Amino acid sequence: MAKETLIKSTSGIRGIVGHGLDASIAADYGKAIGTFVKKGKVVVGRDSRPSGKMLQKAVFNGLSSVGIEVISLGIVPTPTVEIAVKVLKAKAGICITASHNPGEWNALKFFNQKGEFVTSDEFEQIEKIYNDKTFALKPGKKFGKVKQQPGWVEKHVRKTLALKVIDKGTIKKRKFKVVVDAINGAGSIALPLLLAKLGVQVTKINCKPNGDFVHEPEPIPQNLLQLGQAVRKHKADFGLACDPDADRLAIVDENGIPLGEELTLAIAVREILRQKKGPVVINLSTSKVAGDEAIKAGGPLYYSKVGESSVVQLMREQRAVIGGEGNGGVIYPEFHSGRDALVAAAFVLSGLGRHNLKMSQFAESFNKYYTIKAKATLLSDFSERLKRFEVDVKTLVPQPTFNNIDGLRVDFSGGWILIRQSNTEPIFRVMVETNKQSLSENLSNKVMEYFSG
Repeated sequence: MAKETLIKSTSGIRGIVGHGLDASIAADYGKAIGTFVKKGKVVVGRDSRPSGKMLQKAVFNGLSSVGIEVISLGIVPTPTVEIAVKVLKAKAGICITASHNPGEWNALKFFNQKGEFVTSDEFEQIEKIYNDKTFALKPGKKFGKVKQQPGWVEKHVRKTLALKVIDKGTIKKRKFKVVVDAINGAGSIALPLLLAKLGVQVTKINCKPNGDFVHEPEPIPQNLLQLGQAVRKHKADFGLACDPDADRLAIVDENGIPLGEELTLAIAVREILRQKKGPVVINLSTSKVAGDEAIKAGGPLYYSKVGESSVVQLMREQRAVIGGEGNGGVIYPEFHSGRDALVAAAFVLSGLGRHNLKMSQFAESFNKYYTIKAKATLLSDFSERLKRFEVDVKTLVPQPTFNNIDGLRVDFSGGWILIRQSNTEPIFRVMVETNKQSLSENLSNKVMEYFSG
């Protein structure tokens, strides 16, 4: 990966360390963020990847060189950084994490003073400063200091436990046995600690925050085999898995079978709307299973572009009470406006705790759809193929309707198709969802053939 192919979006900048992302880039983005905010504090955290320590030092140096005070949280979940920005009234936040990407990747996620991903406009201003190198460098005696501030994982857990919508009494009565797989990432301490505080008997696998990703880090079904085996071995009620920066959560039932990331958000939507009514915002790639819960509760449902920043902005506009992304990312704005695996886990426990059901039985209470997610390397003529597909798709599905706000979404009787370029990798993604497994598989194969051939 050449430097000019470094992936950039409101989600931040990411690349393979040593082949697109290096210390000098991280330092310059530190300078750019510091120049953008002008003065004050910037909160910095990281996940457990070995490259994180090096990039963190570079970010510290960049921020310090433009006179910014740095508050270092150490290894923490991404949502912990977001919470700290708000509590400390910092001007910005940076989390050094490539989220679900493999270990050779790393990234800088940028947050504004609201503790939310920077907006498109804010990112453009930061990017202009970075490209023009118009850094507000200070003399040595005016360098910003770096202050270590440990303990934020515990604060994050306490604040989660304080949420009134979590039925702590019911959870404790159920005496759940849960296996946690944190992929040796930033959630390794936080997620088990939260569960233990809720009276859950926790069995930990891959819960050492050393960055040793023993399997592919994205919490999708094919990467949860070890968790499923551990659930069966320990006769647990279910298993929970998060990604390396602990903003996504997936569930494995008592039989060790992955339930898919989509169910996490659906459970959260049901649990919140049971207690308070209001709008729900999900993105275009989120399963209908979450939207169905919103519609059943009588609340309006809105779709945003894919990406946490887009979801959060629309949630604010519509004053949503709950929202998120179908990748296991739950956003509860009354707490903070970011995906949070700890909040998601608490909602899952609350939702299941109110029923005398096993996790597999609880999952069956939600509408069933068959979702196929696929991806492939981005071809140079992707945009042209997308335009042609909008015409040709009429031969595949009946009476299609189209949404072009983010790639191309095609809705039809019985399901939908979404084709879009990834914000975080040099790939395109295809999602197909219908109420029949064979139909989803057939359509997915045909779409992938169309865009990969």
